[in-house]
Amino acid sequence: MLWDEAVSRNAALRHAYAAICHADCQCFSVMIYFATPIRTTKMPDAMQFYVNGVWVDPISPNRRDVIDPSTGTPIGQVALAGAADVDRAVTAARAAFPAFAATPRAERLALLRRITELYAARMPDIADSVMRELGAPRAYAHDTQAWIGLAHLEKAVETLEHYRFEEMRGGTLVAREPAGVAGLITPWNWPLNQIICKVAPALATGCTMVLKPSENTPTNAVLFAEILHDAGVPPGVFNLIQGEGPVAGRELAAHPDIDLISFTGSTRAGIDVATTAAPTVKRVLQELGGKSPFIVLPDADLAVAVASCAATVFGNTGQSCDSPTRLLVPRNRQAEAQSLARQAALACRVGNPADAETTMGPVVSERQFNHVQRLLQAGVAEGATLVTGGPGRPPGLNRGYFVQPTVFGDVKLDMTIAQDEIFGPVICIISYDDEADAIRKGNDTPYGLAAYIHGKDMERVRRVARALRAGMVALNDPPLDLGAPFGGYKQSGNGREYADFGFDDFTEIKGMIGYASASGG
Repeated sequence: MLWDEAVSRNAALRHAYAAICHADCQCFSVMIYFATPIRTTKMPDAMQFYVNGVWVDPISPNRRDVIDPSTGTPIGQVALAGAADVDRAVTAARAAFPAFAATPRAERLALLRRITELYAARMPDIADSVMRELGAPRAYAHDTQAWIGLAHLEKAVETLEHYRFEEMRGGTLVAREPAGVAGLITPWNWPLNQIICKVAPALATGCTMVLKPSENTPTNAVLFAEILHDAGVPPGVFNLIQGEGPVAGRELAAHPDIDLISFTGSTRAGIDVATTAAPTVKRVLQELGGKSPFIVLPDADLAVAVASCAATVFGNTGQSCDSPTRLLVPRNRQAEAQSLARQAALACRVGNPADAETTMGPVVSERQFNHVQRLLQAGVAEGATLVTGGPGRPPGLNRGYFVQPTVFGDVKLDMTIAQDEIFGPVICIISYDDEADAIRKGNDTPYGLAAYIHGKDMERVRRVARALRAGMVALNDPPLDLGAPFGGYKQSGNGREYADFGFDDFTEIKGMIGYASASGG
């Protein structure tokens, strides 16, 4: 019953708090979404790029297979952009910038509204793409992965209606103007969320852009490009290339005609992007890795808290950057927490994403599967207690990139699994002695993206929240708030996404001193 209660609290799509890179599984949340049908359509073609308002063949002849993670077999191919492809797209965006930057708010608002309407109509196709390429369970792909993109579009419309581009401060006019040509590099784990959290504020503020999505999940970006085209986005304003980070991503970051890079991905890749961009002194916005703590205070309902943490961690097969994979509990309750987490892990139904009974699909790729397996083996080798799960595929699944929902107990701070981002369905239970110890251990990682707290004494909950070095802290399973800022401290990145915070990062600030009294001449 506690598991069902956790579902009802989190069911509003706790994307911003329950694995916000982000909403979640939640092994359980899919169970409540079975009613939504998804039609099966032919995979879109990812062999062309969208440049200057038309679909064009790549200049580079390179391509790679797109893999179905539930089987490990190819389901299509994607073209891979080279330097000439990137330059062609950037040139189109640069040429389109002056006119689009000058468009009035009302025109951009009407454009975003058309995009929102068309996106809503194409959600079944988008969800089908995400199910096939990411391996998200069928209903979760629609009601969480595809839905969150729609929610962000609606929030962008609402934000643009009231956003202040100008204000007077004494005799000075402070204006926010479009930052220029934006390079947008997005990951595979929440493809629509991350694409729209970059494209929507760019369009709203008058920027032009080149989008490079993950080569693991390319076709949802093709569908989104079709939506933008049908909505009437002017030629050159939005451009889509496909490609790999070390080639196309680096070319975007280094390009002198790119004014801003907005990147979401691993901290390692983020460092490479920032280093590559540095010689041109362009703005670099980064939403990177995480190792978020879930702190259960002594007066919390432990069963409710563990169910909430497990739902969040196991959601999206653990592939969320803000996933609270470190469950911190009072030392005298660690055994109880282990038992509760084990029950939650065993409740997950891992299997084919197309099956209605499935609540957890595979991780996205062989590379990700091998990464998770190495860390699971490290947890065992370094002496953590394997409560359930562990290395290897779940019973009965002999192909595909399926991972067992796993719980480790007695985890120490110096263990690899306590410090490295696993990006899989793995909970590490860490005990603490008192409030100060919980805060110290909660902050003891290189990351600072998110944190979660459960407790009944709200004064204490708020005190702990203020002490945590994280960009987002969720207090007692709050409802989804897409107006809250999303981004991290430390090696979790810089800049913020969502609503006006995202708009701010796509603008430059200009101060026109004496504007109120300027008489010309």
